[in-house]
Amino acid sequence: MRDMIKSKRQLPSVKYFFSLIDWRFPTFNCSKRATEQALIIKDLASIARRCVPRVVYDYVEGSAGNEISYARSRSAFERIEFNVEALHNVSRIDPSLVILDKKIDLPIIFAPTGYTRFMHHVGELAVAAVAENNNLIYTLSTMGTTSPKELADAVPSVRRWFQLYVMQNRQDSLSIIKQAQENGYEALVLTVDTAVSGLRLRDLRNGLTIPPRIRLSTILAIARKPRWWINLLTTKPLEFAAFRGWDKSLVELAATIFDPSMTIEDVEWLQTVWDGPIIVKGIQSVKDAKKLSKLGIAGIILSNHGGRQLDCGPVPLEILADVVDAVGKKMDVYIDGGIMSGQDVYAAIALGAKAVLIGRAYLYGVMADGQRGVEKVIDILRGELINTMALTGARTVDEIRDLGATLRRE
Repeated sequence: MRDMIKSKRQLPSVKYFFSLIDWRFPTFNCSKRATEQALIIKDLASIARRCVPRVVYDYVEGSAGNEISYARSRSAFERIEFNVEALHNVSRIDPSLVILDKKIDLPIIFAPTGYTRFMHHVGELAVAAVAENNNLIYTLSTMGTTSPKELADAVPSVRRWFQLYVMQNRQDSLSIIKQAQENGYEALVLTVDTAVSGLRLRDLRNGLTIPPRIRLSTILAIARKPRWWINLLTTKPLEFAAFRGWDKSLVELAATIFDPSMTIEDVEWLQTVWDGPIIVKGIQSVKDAKKLSKLGIAGIILSNHGGRQLDCGPVPLEILADVVDAVGKKMDVYIDGGIMSGQDVYAAIALGAKAVLIGRAYLYGVMADGQRGVEKVIDILRGELINTMALTGARTVDEIRDLGATLRRE
């Protein structure tokens, strides 16, 4: 039997010891340190929960009814099986692509989200700044807390789309469209899945209002989240900025923004008043996709509004391949809903999507640490996407589509 092998000992090396020391100066900003240490989007969601009042976090986290639609959207991404080709030279990965004749650096678009300054006092401007820094597209919501002009003035170089609701009074819609036209928004994103508002039970139970009302329970909330409240009370008031100057209360606005009588004829009307690309958001069937493909619009977004409108509706990822087969040669097909990782981005592209839109993911970042938190979201998604591309053998976005993927049935 061989004798036990022993390590050869030597005197400690001071030089080697000092080479192991991390000489970076420690960060004393708790939010910054927590953000820097986040590895996945779920980490940022955990930070966000600690930073904002429950009513704010629940507005982002929650969805409609029993929240089944959103759970199913997330579950669909867990059933993806990637196709892999080895022996590819993946030393250089390029996740960029061209959308509306211009290049962006990732197949990721910032979706429109309302009330963004409710989540963080800088709000939409913080998100648009990250889009500008990373050569991405930012979509401003009709229900935004920053006006189209304010955003264009503050972040002039960002590629910006504007999300629109066709309002009950078409003149009101024209007034909003004019703001987008005058401030360099390159595309209109028409939302069509809001005939009426979804039943968002978390918001109802929390008594959500914009701006938040001060009640007895609010005093305790202020004590728990003082920084959020200080920021709210020391910056400009929350409002639906696109409607600034309108002689209507928030209740009156909410009652007129959604029009249950909207039809495909309103899409045709919009084509006559907007001289630019139109993308229709909220498509949930092959039938509707085919109807819109005949109008010559630029694209559609398969979306169930993040599960925030109809509960138990179609899952965008599950109908994606069929929609792409039906209309993908006539217009761009985008997708949103439940995208929380770079692997999710890859999955959607592999099944045929032009690009994805993210909403909750970046709102977790903005709640956690403002602009720095949103930058972290993009860093995480980029890293995960490039890692997945390298491991599957896809060097470009086109090669992701060529490789494809399988959505396994439950």
